[in-house]
Order: sequence, then structure tokens, then C-alpha cells
Amino acid sequence: MTDRIAVIGAGQMGNGIAHVFAQHGHDVTMIDVAAAALEKGKATVASNLERQVKKGTIDAAARDATLARLATSTDLGAASTAQLIVEAATERVDLKFRIFADLDGIAPAGAILASNTSSISITEIAARTKRPADVIGMHFMNPVPLMQLVEVIRGIATSDATTARTLALAKAVGKVPVEVNDYPGFVANRILMPMINEAVYCVMEGVATPEAVDTVMKLGMNHPMGPLTLADFIGLDTCLAILEVMHDGLGDPKYRPCPLLRKYVAAGWLGKKSGRGFYRYDSAPKG
Repeated sequence: MTDRIAVIGAGQMGNGIAHVFAQHGHDVTMIDVAAAALEKGKATVASNLERQVKKGTIDAAARDATLARLATSTDLGAASTAQLIVEAATERVDLKFRIFADLDGIAPAGAILASNTSSISITEIAARTKRPADVIGMHFMNPVPLMQLVEVIRGIATSDATTARTLALAKAVGKVPVEVNDYPGFVANRILMPMINEAVYCVMEGVATPEAVDTVMKLGMNHPMGPLTLADFIGLDTCLAILEVMHDGLGDPKYRPCPLLRKYVAAGWLGKKSGRGFYRYDSAPKG
């Protein structure tokens, strides 16, 4: 496939998505409002490609060809020639609604408008456009170059043709797409986030330390990473946002975010990206 791809957002998810599509032969434009974010995102792609070369999974020629296929822009209009646009902006409802309303006036007819949202309704996002049949969810897992799963989420109006093309595109870049329906949290986060939330309650209530909780889940349940370490890597602000979407959308008190999670986010303890969450990360920038 030679579809031209645009990725909106140059953060950890956006640059990972851009990396994967560029590595598999697509011309990709990574778009972000901040030029510094684009520079950092492209540097991350280059660093990750270099790691692949050292591991022997790709050669230097493939690395160079991938980087050559990756362009950047601060103008959303750069998406005007893309056959697939993947929005990977911050997990904020108002921001995603605005981006899709703008994309509706920019994207060519027949383009797939996909969101990498981890919990927000695809149906509601699609309603901000005049082409809801072309809107779909493509929820990649972090880190995108390594993780195989893509949740493909159909909104109420998503067409069979859009779904089939999206599934095919995901398979063509080495991913395993799983089709799910549009409910808050989809499948991955509907199961994962209550587990993380319960782990936070265990800490808040003094049942165990973060280290103890994570050790129990790693050694007792054979998880490769404990839930609190995972929460720090995801970002505690993102975990809180997803839980709030599920709590609001489903109305079930079992999704109520733990007060300690709210307190950490209010303090700016967001996990690895801020230097502190349930653990300290001395190498990360403080903030």
C-alpha cells in the first residue's frame, strides 16, 4: 500500500505511529502546533531507528529510507493530500473535537479520519464532521514500534468500507488489529484502568507500598510490569482522564478515580514524564 499518511501530534504516541507507517513504505507528514515538539518527535524516531539498527532488526539503508519518508509541518493543511489521517493529540475532548471539525474542511474526499484516542467516543468525534462514515478509532499501544495491538473502534456511523481499509492498513504495517465497538474505554482501558485505579486505592488505604503492589502483580499474576509502574509510564494525568471518561460515560461508581490519583495529578506528579509519580525518575525533567 502506498497511502499517504498524516499524523496529528508529535508526542510519544504520534511519533511512534509516524515511525511505523514510514518504516513500512508510506510517505508520512507529522503535524504539530509546536515546532519544538516536531523536532523532538523526529529525533525520537531517529533514535529508535538507530536502536533497531544496533539490534539488527533493520539495516542502515532502511533507517535512512524511513527518515527520508518522514516530513513535518506546523500547518494542519499539510493533511490535505493524506488518504489516512491519524489524530494523536492530547487526550482532551475539546481538542479532539476541534481538530476533527478542522480536518473535515481540509481532508480529501474518501480519506479515513482516525483517532488514536484511548477512551473518547468515536461517535461523538465523528459528529463534529460531515463525514461520520469515514471516521474510526485506531488505538495504538505504547511504545508503538514494539506493541502489536491496534484497537479498531467503529463509531455508530462508521462504514464497513472504512473499517475494512483501516484493518488492512494496520495489518500492512505489522500490527494485529482487533475490532471493537464504541463504548467508553473500549476494551483495553475498560479492563486496565480499573486495575490501575484499584492498585492506587491499595496505596491510599495503606494496604501496601507501590513496590509491594507491583511485586504481587508481577510475581503472582505474571504481569511483565506492575500496574503502578505502568501507570507512571502511561502518565497519571492520562490515566485520570480515561477513568473520568468511563465514569461519566458509564455512570458506574466502580470507575470513580481514586482521590490519591487526583492528588498526584494536582501536584504535578504525572509519572515518568514529570520525574515523579508513584516512583521517582531522576533522569526525567522535573515539573
